[in-house]
Amino acid sequence: MSGSLAGKEAIAALRQVTSSFDGAVERQGQIDMSHAIAESLASGRSIIVQAGTGTGKSLGYLVPAILSGETAVVATATKALQDQLNSNDLPLLQKHLGIPFTWAVVKGRSNYACLQRINERADKSAQLEFEETSDRVNKEIDELITWSKKTKTGDFDELTRIPSDRAKQAISVSTDECPGKSKCPVGANCFAERARDAASTANVVVVNIALYGAHIASSGNILPEHKIVIFDEAHQLESSLSDAVGIQLTNGRVSSFASSVRRVIADPMVTNRLEELGLRFSGAIGPHVGNRLQRPLPSNIVENMSLIRIEVATLINALRELKTDNEPTQQRIYRAQTQGTRLTESLDIALGSFEGYVAYVEGSEERPILRITPLHIGEVLATNVWNEHTAVLTSATVPHSMPERVGLPLDGTEVLTVDSPFDYEKNSILYCSRFFPEVKSPAYKDFLYDEMEALMTAAGGRTLALFTSNAALYAAIDAMRERVSFPILGPKDYPRQTLIDMFIEDESACIFASQGFFQGVDFPGRTLSLVILDKLPFPTPTDPLLEARRDAVGRDKSFGEIDLPMAATSLAQAAGRLIRTDTDRGVVAVFDSRLATAKYKWTLINAMPPMNKTRERPVVEQFLRDITQD
Repeated sequence: MSGSLAGKEAIAALRQVTSSFDGAVERQGQIDMSHAIAESLASGRSIIVQAGTGTGKSLGYLVPAILSGETAVVATATKALQDQLNSNDLPLLQKHLGIPFTWAVVKGRSNYACLQRINERADKSAQLEFEETSDRVNKEIDELITWSKKTKTGDFDELTRIPSDRAKQAISVSTDECPGKSKCPVGANCFAERARDAASTANVVVVNIALYGAHIASSGNILPEHKIVIFDEAHQLESSLSDAVGIQLTNGRVSSFASSVRRVIADPMVTNRLEELGLRFSGAIGPHVGNRLQRPLPSNIVENMSLIRIEVATLINALRELKTDNEPTQQRIYRAQTQGTRLTESLDIALGSFEGYVAYVEGSEERPILRITPLHIGEVLATNVWNEHTAVLTSATVPHSMPERVGLPLDGTEVLTVDSPFDYEKNSILYCSRFFPEVKSPAYKDFLYDEMEALMTAAGGRTLALFTSNAALYAAIDAMRERVSFPILGPKDYPRQTLIDMFIEDESACIFASQGFFQGVDFPGRTLSLVILDKLPFPTPTDPLLEARRDAVGRDKSFGEIDLPMAATSLAQAAGRLIRTDTDRGVVAVFDSRLATAKYKWTLINAMPPMNKTRERPVVEQFLRDITQD
């Protein structure tokens, strides 16, 4: 089919779907997006679409993808969007599109209950493992087992009450442990395998970006063959795939393997040496937390990894020699062997030259993590994705540097920007005070709290205050609880979802949070009228991976190619929390004078929605009071 015809068909199909909505209003941006994607898919050219909030981008790409007749994988950065596609958008299309299609959701193995581990609960040889857990956790495990007999998917996300990590881990397996369908006596009924089987015949497969990265790292052995890949929330593509494609080594991985061995070899002496080496490894990398490691790695780290490698190989051989007629015991042997093999593979990468990768240590000195991550994820994507699939990359914010950062050739890629249908100039204000001191000034903190108090009072609460550091976050919580009477909800007070629920239920409530709330949360209506950012969200200057990437592009260009685009994207995402429907109104207040004075200010301002702008606090206070009184 020609691109022109495909585009026309996509528009007709989209209109058929959206006309079924109550009070349907045509969104020109959504139409333009769907038309352009349909033409790109027909021609085999990848496309980048920046689609403003309210465009309806999920329908904008799903309709042409389904009409193409090709298998499409949709990879999202957040669970919230994955759930939206599965629970809302795809069922809606199935009802109104008029074209039969199927879809499946695939998640990592640890997201599903493992029937084999559940069967082992009743096996006497496995009781020691469960006796080591508390009565509370054992009760949770029993409740999960009861649920597992009723569920069709085995997906823990079905549960309305979130179980503890310990309970979930007791009846699930990670990718590093699972020996695979062919070696498992219940492999034919495995929940994770059922999800993959459903995906193998589906027209649309929904995953997260991390799982797509695991698919790349496994040489394409996780997901079905597909011609189309759609990356939604594509502004997170580089960071999400870098984590997924890289490796990490910790004492926790070593001790976890040792624990798996002890479940089948009762003599603790067998694993004492390995556990000692794991602690030594942690001690060797701990002093390097927050730093990049040069090649060759420090000799004490190499020596520790080499000794661990030898000990793991010895234990794998010991596992292979074990003979048993007890099936649950045999499965524990298989899992330990698989875990040891995965650990060996990671050690081999770390002990190799890892050309094109960056080694660094993160975490804390007590729990350090050695990471080895691609310096340029674009090279991995060019080989495994762009040359193999037609790609759609979409987000409300697409930094100008993204195509180069992810290795997408511009000469073969379409680029489209569609504006939001919302009237930002009428319904929102971007505020940066005329008198704000510099963020490093001694006067900054008192001025910040004075401004916050005034605006929060005018808004009647209803505030999402976002901070670029935990220290600033908790200092502000303490200060503002002394200044205002509104409930201030912080991360240490409640779990994330509880915070969100309480904020929605109480119109006067305020959430104070860090960068985890810059995206992936949605508060339409009167719940939210004021978004506050304490500072511009530039990346940490000392981040070791970013330091390596800055060096690679040259320090003279790194601010413009790495730091500024990242800050602009984070700022735009944070500002995007405010207006979620065409009737929402509110203020984004940025308490950082650089937004008004720096040479690069328009790069940041233009990345945000086109709000009305002011530096006068009385204007903002009156606007917020008007919203409160409506």
